[in-house]
Amino acid sequence: MKRIVTAVIISLVTIVGAGVGTGFAGEQKVTLKLGGNFCDAYLDEVSEALKKVPGVKEVDLKSMKGHAVVTSEGDKTKPDQLAHAVNGVKGDGWHCTAQAMK
Repeated sequence: MKRIVTAVIISLVTIVGAGVGTGFAGEQKVTLKLGGNFCDAYLDEVSEALKKVPGVKEVDLKSMKGHAVVTSEGDKTKPDQLAHAVNGVKGDGWHCTAQAMK
């Protein structure tokens, strides 16, 4: 019995450990290059717009200056949907643009 329990624990640790640092299966990351007139002053609005896109799980605007790294669920979110969301972020005298990097 002790051997069976040990084998189960080792199997679970192996399965869980395999996902550490690699993200979960079914996730995708898309990097967007940001631009626009004064867009860097409105990153909170950019983040909010991206998080409204169905399937978006996380938005990272700090890892790469001038870029957004978006983590989403599998194939639910397309890069052009993300760019479109950012392109809609604008106000009086300012706007944001985004282009998906390949």
